[in-house]
Amino acid sequence: MSAREAAGAAPSLLRLSGVSRHFGELKAVQDVSFSMAEGELRAVIGPNGAGKTTFFNLITGFFPPTAGEIWFDGEDIRERPVVHRVRRGIVRTFQITEVFLDLSVYENVRFAVETAAGLNGRPWLSRTMRQSVARQIDELLTVVDLVPKADRVVGELAHGDQRVVEIALALAMNPRLLLLDEPTAGMGDAETEHMVALIRRLHDERKLSILFIEHDMGIVFGLSQHITVLDQGRVLAEGAPAEISANERVRAAYLGEEAA
Repeated sequence: MSAREAAGAAPSLLRLSGVSRHFGELKAVQDVSFSMAEGELRAVIGPNGAGKTTFFNLITGFFPPTAGEIWFDGEDIRERPVVHRVRRGIVRTFQITEVFLDLSVYENVRFAVETAAGLNGRPWLSRTMRQSVARQIDELLTVVDLVPKADRVVGELAHGDQRVVEIALALAMNPRLLLLDEPTAGMGDAETEHMVALIRRLHDERKLSILFIEHDMGIVFGLSQHITVLDQGRVLAEGAPAEISANERVRAAYLGEEAA
């Protein structure tokens, strides 16, 4: 049981205990312990090279840990492959958009819905299956506000819309924990506002647990309930936005200010 659980907080959905990941002599993540409750909206911040993406890769199964334990909803997933974690509800997006640029928005979402349902590769679908898939596609397009652009080729869309398509694909996997790697990277002001509003809506209305990496401190402090700060592969600090903003070690290591 974590300290937060002992204090009466909600049980952990995701828990890492003493997790490290080494690449030869490089200690990308070192002895990280982390606990996140279901329904939480949390940010991970830190300087370049702090280990943020490696941290995500450990959670999602792209890298096995060199040491430590990783638990999700009471299951030890340390040695579980990516596909198992996705089926359990751990779904992520990437810093570089991962979508089918030559297909329409609708076709992208259809592919994701059929993949989640195990329907890809079937030579035909029954009428009931086709109707179910169509309903799910329409629901997802509505959730992410892409109904007017459903027939547009994704490669012709603005960067911000492409990132929204990627989130729709992630939602098709029925996530319990959605990991977003720099969701507003490369966006203009209007696109950023739309993305932030979407993330907040997914959390508030769909009760999604969301963990995101972000460099824009205005977004981090305005959106997250809880912040974890990584520095040189270790957890430097954790707390509510006000606590992190006032933390002298964080200000010195990340915000570029000298500690008093």
